[in-house]
Amino acid sequence: MAQVQLIMPKMGESIFEATILNWIKKPGDKIEQDESVLEVATDKVDTEVPSTHAGILTEILAKEGEIVKVGAPIAIITTDVEAGAAAPQPTSAPAKSNGAAEPVLQEAAVAHSNGAPQAINFKDSTRFYSPLVKNIAREENITVAELETISGSGNEGRVTKKDILEYVQARKVGGATVQPVKHAVPTSGAPTPKVQASISAGDEIIEMDRMRKMIAERMVDSKRIAPHVTSFVEADVTNVVQWRGKVKNDFQKREGDVLTFTPIFIEAVVMAIKDYPMINIQVDGDRIIKKKDINIGMAVALPSGNLIVPVIKNADQFSLGGLTKIVNDLARRARDGKLKPDELAGGTFTISNVGSFGNVMGTPILVQPQVGIIALGAIVKKPAVLELPSGDVIAIRHKMFLSHSYNHRVVDGALGGMMVRRVADYLEKFDINRSI
Repeated sequence: MAQVQLIMPKMGESIFEATILNWIKKPGDKIEQDESVLEVATDKVDTEVPSTHAGILTEILAKEGEIVKVGAPIAIITTDVEAGAAAPQPTSAPAKSNGAAEPVLQEAAVAHSNGAPQAINFKDSTRFYSPLVKNIAREENITVAELETISGSGNEGRVTKKDILEYVQARKVGGATVQPVKHAVPTSGAPTPKVQASISAGDEIIEMDRMRKMIAERMVDSKRIAPHVTSFVEADVTNVVQWRGKVKNDFQKREGDVLTFTPIFIEAVVMAIKDYPMINIQVDGDRIIKKKDINIGMAVALPSGNLIVPVIKNADQFSLGGLTKIVNDLARRARDGKLKPDELAGGTFTISNVGSFGNVMGTPILVQPQVGIIALGAIVKKPAVLELPSGDVIAIRHKMFLSHSYNHRVVDGALGGMMVRRVADYLEKFDINRSI
């Protein structure tokens, strides 16, 4: 009988670990290939993990509530289902395979960072706590009795990650132990200088959630990895505005979906990438990888204030109507926390609509390992000079700024500037008589 490891899959380009929420299958259960085996949670999505092989789930290596690194084994599957009899029951501790298995966080006794186990019996609790909240309680030596006193801001008064982290920080401040802010350390080995914040009476201390910490680290890394340069152009998008105003109501009645400016902008970006394919690249050491597919990431603001970047795979293969459907679907599910892991990975170029916040322009930071990102400013009415056969006139036009940040290691100013200018050209020459 052949045995294979089920590995914690990669959930996105900036996700390195996930929390086991629930095992859908139990040891001894027969499973099919691509059948869901367990549910996991990351800082971005909750999702189901499918089996990579058909067979019998022999052993579970990661218990519910455990935080597991991407690439670590989480279960053993016996693939020869006909030759096997009953699958063995799971052992009390997971067997290590080549030393790669991660230690399991036990329900009753968890190894603390200082080596002292913290015993917590959540069966005594009268409230529901998520696996992540339980893990934080163990790590911070918070008893069940303490948890019961925390006021929850979640549904039905549940204690959220934010609630327990605020409680932890308040407890530390009360004990006169304020932890310094942790900064990302460059891989070169040179430590980043730490600046101690000044705290005065009445100041509120807010603990970063894991997603914000991850975003902060990724932004620092991106600025360290790539020298950023930003080129700006102003585009006359009057034709786009007038065309959308003319067709949006009929489109919504016919398709049951809203026609926003975003898919129109994405279409223009895709056409410009086709004209300048060397903007659709990635850097691997001294090598340049020219990407075949055009996968457009679009930054979406979440209710929490964080940003997430779902990816439209093969964006050049969609019509404008198709782009509208997928843009709206991804945006809705991003805000509801229902994106799938593969919808956050594989981007080759990104757009960020800063105009939705009323900003006229921005200087976006690259999503590594991509080399280009465009910020779309707010559309504003402005007086402009129009050159007509009968002479120049001043007219009210709809204008917007496009900001293109790019990796100056591999994208020179000429290419970066011409690419964003081409996006503006496509928007300015938009066919006002086209159908959708």
